[in-house]
Amino acid sequence: MSRADTRSMTAPLAVVRQRGHERPRRRTRTILGALAVILAAVWAFPVYWMLNSALLPNVVLEQTRPTLLPIGGSLKNFAAVFADGSFLRALGISLAVAGIAVVCCLVFAFLAALAISRFRFRGRRSFVLAVLFIQMLPAEGMFIAQYKLMGSLNLLNSVIGVSIIYIAAVVPFTIWMLRGFVAGIPAELEEAAMVDGLSRTQAFLRITFPLLAPGLVASGVYAFLQAWNEFTVALVILQDSSMQTLPLWLRGFIQQSSSRAIDWGEVMAASTLVAVPVIIFFLFVQGRMTSGLVSGAVKG
Repeated sequence: MSRADTRSMTAPLAVVRQRGHERPRRRTRTILGALAVILAAVWAFPVYWMLNSALLPNVVLEQTRPTLLPIGGSLKNFAAVFADGSFLRALGISLAVAGIAVVCCLVFAFLAALAISRFRFRGRRSFVLAVLFIQMLPAEGMFIAQYKLMGSLNLLNSVIGVSIIYIAAVVPFTIWMLRGFVAGIPAELEEAAMVDGLSRTQAFLRITFPLLAPGLVASGVYAFLQAWNEFTVALVILQDSSMQTLPLWLRGFIQQSSSRAIDWGEVMAASTLVAVPVIIFFLFVQGRMTSGLVSGAVKG
């Protein structure tokens, strides 16, 4: 029997074996996909329940039988939240604080990460260890010192005061995030651009900086979420009722509602409005954020 005949006889057997191996793989993928869908539904259910409750009147929510669909619902709960102008004022303060924190964190952390990754200087290792050590300090242990510092600078009950504390809290971890991105981009790219006639600044802005965009977006999202959702520092620094971020405003809204029996429909509507800016912000940057987190996990 020739070699060609042997190959012709063994080829169908190889195909059968390959199909036999693919069936368990497909079954495994199907099971894992079903588990992923179930987990996603479990994670998304609290958000759906919040939206559903925000559209239902309090009389329906107080019933023992849960209402899974907002049939007969309305936007009255949202109108009740907007009736008090304090929500828009708190929204403006939160946006200002988060915006300042994001911009300043990205600038400071980017320059620090660039210095650590691109330059060798005396005290570099000590600086890196200091950044790591600061990140490990508990925030609660510094409340008194932060309060006295802001008081001595006349920055209590101010957007600038609470923004400075947020920046100091977020910058260390942001430096570690960006350090991996900067280290993952070869310096030879800039050197090749400089050989072609570009200056060091032009080579950095045209070659390196665009490659760092996913890392900057991922770091910016982290800084935004930390500043937007933070409660305890704002509670210590912002004690004036006219200067409240959204988490503080939501606590005050619930307390006001409890004085006349808590209206859970209005509370859920207020919680939804607090979460909406985060969702909108994430929808705009989700593509860059995903690639940035993946790149940061494999580089550095």
